[in-house]
Amino acid sequence: MQDIYDIAVIGAGPAGATFARLIPARYQTILIDKKQESGGFQKLCGGLLSPAAQKALSCFDLALPTRLLVDPQIFAVRTLDVKSGISRHYQRFYINLDRHRFDRWLFSMIPASVRKEEGRCVCIEQQDGLFHITYRQDGQDRHCAARYLIGADGADSLVRRTFFPQHQPRMRIAIQQSFLEMHQNPFYSCVFDEQSSNCCSWSISKNNRFIFGGIFPFQDCRARFELQKQKLAAFGFRFGTPLDTQACTVVYPRGKKDFFLGQDRILLLGEAAGLVSASSFEGISSAILSGKLAAESFVANHGDVFARYRRLMRPLIRTLTRKVCKSRILYTPWLRRLIMKSGILAIRQEKPEKA
Repeated sequence: MQDIYDIAVIGAGPAGATFARLIPARYQTILIDKKQESGGFQKLCGGLLSPAAQKALSCFDLALPTRLLVDPQIFAVRTLDVKSGISRHYQRFYINLDRHRFDRWLFSMIPASVRKEEGRCVCIEQQDGLFHITYRQDGQDRHCAARYLIGADGADSLVRRTFFPQHQPRMRIAIQQSFLEMHQNPFYSCVFDEQSSNCCSWSISKNNRFIFGGIFPFQDCRARFELQKQKLAAFGFRFGTPLDTQACTVVYPRGKKDFFLGQDRILLLGEAAGLVSASSFEGISSAILSGKLAAESFVANHGDVFARYRRLMRPLIRTLTRKVCKSRILYTPWLRRLIMKSGILAIRQEKPEKA
């Protein structure tokens, strides 16, 4: 006979882990996640903690352990428009960290009152007022059931696809490679190349590794990625032989309808709800906040949990909708080039004196 819980959480990234850490202990909760302590699935991510994510963490008075940080810590981003050749540096206070260690740190703070299961969720069905969940663990199928379902399982959310196939956000594919660092001066960059993608690419130096990734349309995505690398060689980017290559789907919000929070006894969090910045594709801050607000929605013992969650999420949805408007400026080539050419908010780069 399968175990029955009040709440089942699918996914233990920043959204699911935050929810599981904050949910009141009176709720019997199970958390199912496919990540492992070492090896196995790891989130494809540049691994920069934005000011918005730092602010979200500060709500809990949390301090980052030094073991999560990596070298170097750089406070400016080189922004490059490939077609025009315009390059500008902008001050950004990101924290460079190991994303997998960050996820495991959030996971480590989940209380013992939550049952934590390592496994991949393969099937969810709704029957007799319960959500019946099948997850694969060590090659075997295991089962449980719950009265509430929390979908925190990322852009390609099984929860969203199963119960809300009509509410699929716009998607793109992210490709990322790592290389031995060959640049004399490590740097961060944000790259715009409208010939290969209508989204951005990025590079990050991290513990003697050079990370390069980008977001592309599904059609010819790998060819577009390689073409962009070839172009960037002319701008001083040095790649060499890839140490690894990763790819995954990502949310590409283009309007308010791409943000969908679920319905009734199903709550979607983080990327599963489409909660990603359309301008920077940063999602950690929204994941943490949605996990926090979803947990707060369960604090009261009466009323409609989902209605409370939707109400609490309104400010965040408004913020993300404004990011969509901002993205339309950034990803309109002539507007972007006009802003970059003006030098507004850019850091003045001092040229070395001639001998």
